[in-house]
Amino acid sequence: MVAISSIILSSLMAGIVAILATVFIERSGGAIGAIITLPTTIVPASIGIWIGVNGELVSFSAAMSMVPIGMLLNVLFLGSWRILPSYLEHLFSERNLVVAVGISSVLFWLFSAGVSTIIVEYISNFVGPIYVGICAVFIAFVLGYITVSKGGDAPPGLNRVSLLSLLSRGIAAGLAIGLSVWIAGLGLPFISGVISVFPAIFLTTMVSLWIAQGRSVPVGATGPMMFGSTSVSIYALICILIFPFFGIWAGSLISWLLSVILYSVPVGIITWRTIDA
Repeated sequence: MVAISSIILSSLMAGIVAILATVFIERSGGAIGAIITLPTTIVPASIGIWIGVNGELVSFSAAMSMVPIGMLLNVLFLGSWRILPSYLEHLFSERNLVVAVGISSVLFWLFSAGVSTIIVEYISNFVGPIYVGICAVFIAFVLGYITVSKGGDAPPGLNRVSLLSLLSRGIAAGLAIGLSVWIAGLGLPFISGVISVFPAIFLTTMVSLWIAQGRSVPVGATGPMMFGSTSVSIYALICILIFPFFGIWAGSLISWLLSVILYSVPVGIITWRTIDA
């Protein structure tokens, strides 16, 4: 069973990151999306999951290998925010459109997550989960690159997001991460790996920015966020190899630095140059 302190710490860190994420987009524009998707909430989640499975490598590998699957679903989730508004705007008023898009995107994510979890658990009897994770990383990278390469505006916001919206982001992300850590302690690593990347931050970012700034700000940020979010998957795969040798604290730092240097920095440069051009 996971210690309550681990759940609280993971949830608190996730909540803080969730609040900071949209503040950066609001002030700097959607291009910053490639950077705010640095491995953040997954760091306390990976630590909590490692503690939850008592350092048992097979269970930890299974959980972390599901993270790229979840992040691929998040890429599709963000992509739905670019596509759904044009299809639903004729059915809903502008005021209700954000609600319709939000509900539709979450239902799509939940359905896809359930299906993918069942499929991966079955496939894992024949293929190592880490290989499935690698394939998911590649697909997510390609989708993100294609979206960013098409360009498009990514404007900053003109209005401030309310304090209530900021707090809602933190609470939503914190609950998702805390739940994943708790589930890991129940011996359900595959499910915990998916829940650890539930798009709580993305959802609250899209909704709160849409309400405060209008449609263009959150929609403009989706491309960079799709492209940058693969860094989370890379962190998850790296920590499978690093944690057994360096422990959770040094291991999480090394895994974070490697994922940022090898992926986030070059992807951020590509994104900025593409959108600025």
